[in-house]
Amino acid sequence: MTRPRFHLAFPVTDLEKARLFYRDVLGCKVGRESQKWIDFDFYGHQIVAHHNDRMPACPTSLVENKQVPTSHFGLLLDRDAWQNLADHLTAQGIDFLIPPHIRFEGEKGEQATMFIQDPAGNGLEFKSFASDDDIFAPDFK
Repeated sequence: MTRPRFHLAFPVTDLEKARLFYRDVLGCKVGRESQKWIDFDFYGHQIVAHHNDRMPACPTSLVENKQVPTSHFGLLLDRDAWQNLADHLTAQGIDFLIPPHIRFEGEKGEQATMFIQDPAGNGLEFKSFASDDDIFAPDFK
């Protein structure tokens, strides 16, 4: 392992719907699984869908006049990979919570971003910074 990978466990109400979404829509490989959970290879990171009978409510907060789910996960991609994913999700007919667009355009921290939900309602954000130097910039808005 050349750099640490993250591990994220999250709730889903239907494991088969989760499998179809993460494998067939997002292209994640399926790893180990049981009757209660499924591991997915999320661009080299391990995410685990755990069956739960109910989903917790997900509050939102206002970012650039858009309601962003405060509980979400996702990836930072290079711009070509981000655009390819945006095109793929659009072609799949995915309903975007927040459609692909450029946020903070022309400012420090400029980023392409989009939000979707998995079938259980978990928020996912995929984004691409104009400059990798801005990812952790302290003077960002």
